[in-house]
Amino acid sequence: MIADIRSQLARTPFMPFAIRTSDGNEYPVPSLDHILISPRGGRIIVTNDEDTVAVLPTLHISAIVHQVAND
Repeated sequence: MIADIRSQLARTPFMPFAIRTSDGNEYPVPSLDHILISPRGGRIIVTNDEDTVAVLPTLHISAIVHQVAND
């Protein structure tokens, strides 16, 4: 799953997405400024505009949810 997240982050142009964890929670990633991958890839850190931080062990990440634009 970490390779999928890295691929998502490398997309040009960047497309917002969310990370879904095994407990069903979703963590939106609206821009590259809202996510950090630890050096060895064992944790994903996601923050929001209110500076709330979620540290997600990669073992608990179950899906990448692509945002659908409403035109």
